Amino acid sequence: MSHCGPRFFFLILFVLVGSTSVIPAEESRVVHKDLVFATVDGTDLKLNLFLPDKAVHPPLVIYIHGGGWRNGSYQKNLVPWMTDHGFALASVSYRLTDKATFPAQIHDVKASVRWLRAHAEKYGFDATRIGVCGTSAGGHLAMLLGMSGDVEALEGNVGGQADQSSRVQAVVNYYGPSDFVLRSKTQPAKTESPDGSAYLLLNGKASEQPDKAKLASPAWQVSQDDPPLLILHGEKDATVFLDQAERIRDAYDAAGLPVACHFQNCAGHGGAVFFQGPNRTRVVDFFSKHLSP
Repeated sequence: MSHCGPRFFFLILFVLVGSTSVIPAEESRVVHKDLVFATVDGTDLKLNLFLPDKAVHPPLVIYIHGGGWRNGSYQKNLVPWMTDHGFALASVSYRLTDKATFPAQIHDVKASVRWLRAHAEKYGFDATRIGVCGTSAGGHLAMLLGMSGDVEALEGNVGGQADQSSRVQAVVNYYGPSDFVLRSKTQPAKTESPDGSAYLLLNGKASEQPDKAKLASPAWQVSQDDPPLLILHGEKDATVFLDQAERIRDAYDAAGLPVACHFQNCAGHGGAVFFQGPNRTRVVDFFSKHLSP
């Protein structure tokens, strides 16, 4: 019997509407706010760093916020509980599409990784064990970060510190898009319309610039040396269709890479259900497994 009947609908609606109050706002005792990791065209790119209270030399998880690449802030961190499980946590910013278009966003995220590696000794986390997670547009950037190691066009020179690697060792994608070529066919309102979020990211129609669309698509960047991937996506997501999660899963499967999926029954695009209970456990267990010493 389906669990998407009226009573379940109102339960899910309550969870989604109340998500900002349901998600715990726990913080570690050691907090470094608004650290500048790069300056581009006079704009400071910042991050917040949270360190677990008693852990020694913990692995680091980087969180990338969503918002359609045009909204959102590193100040809104949906996984603050990572520090409760012994991980250092950095919530990072990137230029939004009113400031710059692709590939600026991935250049900024990679700059944050290099900066964090360069400052690992100062803050006391383990720079050899870095994972990344992101929500929606941040999920896209998390995947692209993980799947574009040593791709020169996506590395950029933001922030300098070219001696540091921007590679990560594990990726969690919360309902992010993975293939703009596919999306131009299944969700053209996002990629072909001038007010579409992906159109703004790519500064034009994905269908008219396939090379750029592929460069921006994690599914087209998959290679044999990519890190393990965990995907969480709502079965009823009308903002980023489920086919985007299936596409990156299939690309990983075809490459023989480790990938795990959880398609959340009845869920749409986001909501507290992704950050509590079994899904919180899935993410913690995934990072614990792949960022172990």
